[in-house]
Amino acid sequence: MSFSDSPNARSKSITAADLETYGILNRTSTNHPSFSLGVSEDKGSRRTMEDAHSFVVDFDSIRGQGFFAIFDGHAGKHAAEWCGQHFHEYLLDALRKTPDTPIPDTLNATFHNVDASLSRMCEESDGKIHSGCTAVTAFLRIEDDEGHQSFINDAPTSSAPNSAGSENDDVISNKSGSGDSLSINGELKQGRESKSSKSNRSRIRSAFKSFGSSPGKTPSPTTPRSSSPTATRKVSSEGVTIIIPPSSSRRVLYCANAGDARGVLCRNGKAVRLTYDHKGSDRQEAKRITDAGGFVLSGRVNGVLAVTRSLGDSSMKEFVVGAPYTTETELCDEDEFLILACDGLWDVISDQQSVELVREIQDTQEASAKLLKHALSHHTTDNVTVIVIRFKQSSRNS
Repeated sequence: MSFSDSPNARSKSITAADLETYGILNRTSTNHPSFSLGVSEDKGSRRTMEDAHSFVVDFDSIRGQGFFAIFDGHAGKHAAEWCGQHFHEYLLDALRKTPDTPIPDTLNATFHNVDASLSRMCEESDGKIHSGCTAVTAFLRIEDDEGHQSFINDAPTSSAPNSAGSENDDVISNKSGSGDSLSINGELKQGRESKSSKSNRSRIRSAFKSFGSSPGKTPSPTTPRSSSPTATRKVSSEGVTIIIPPSSSRRVLYCANAGDARGVLCRNGKAVRLTYDHKGSDRQEAKRITDAGGFVLSGRVNGVLAVTRSLGDSSMKEFVVGAPYTTETELCDEDEFLILACDGLWDVISDQQSVELVREIQDTQEASAKLLKHALSHHTTDNVTVIVIRFKQSSRNS
């Protein structure tokens, strides 16, 4: 991949479509039936912008799926910019090659594969590229009750437009995978580590200006899932096939992070952290590093890097690993929205404060912009990138 001479990381420009995005990176759907999203970014007080972001609506051509990510670079833009362009491709490749592998393990493998590619890129650049980045990713997946996508192979083809009969769970539950999971009451339950400036605002704001406000979520009575297992393949005039899952499906949110970029879920007004901050000040992380022969000085790995996990940073890979922390959360009607952001936001606001600040804002672009403005007005010393994803109530078949 060729990089521009600019010191600023570039994310692919955001574009908008009425509904069908055809899996195009950073193309949003203004009338999507399952979720809406907004993105805001600013370099803040830093001289350069080293953050990148990416998202794919209807990821892997399945209606209601989504991939969202933020990459916070350090020591240069290259790792973050490259991840913003390619991380989703690595995840998609892993999903298709090993469709029966548990998603937390797939995310773990993806992080390691991306990390290895960044190391090769560093070697091939003769040391010119040596940067790294923290990462927070969220994969909103449509599944059946067994955690599979059995509806894919059996879906009949239709060339007529179809409404997205994707699911919404009335059961509040979270099934633990290889990372930590949420308990039913929305608190983190300890699991095991996965093996595993202004112009920017204007550019993004113009891409989202056609967005309407997302309808608010209101509690609904318990409704049995549809017994119909039938999905539909919708073929567009461009020949792209979108699978419309059956309404009996469930939505599962898989989060993975390396470093201190963070994901926070709003569940009935309460903030639930879905990630883990990998910092030198963390006792577990510090022990891992000293056991490997390194040291932590003033909260920094070998006195240099404040985060203990990242993608890239090949010169410190013995200590600063790329293995992510993962969580698996089955969404329910009480789950309102998700905030993904780099530490430029979290340095100046708590999880709960962030949720309360934007909970009543239905327009996700406006919500992300408000969080960005809060970070800047409270004198964050870092770049800031924020993604807000608001979940919509989805229709059920009777």
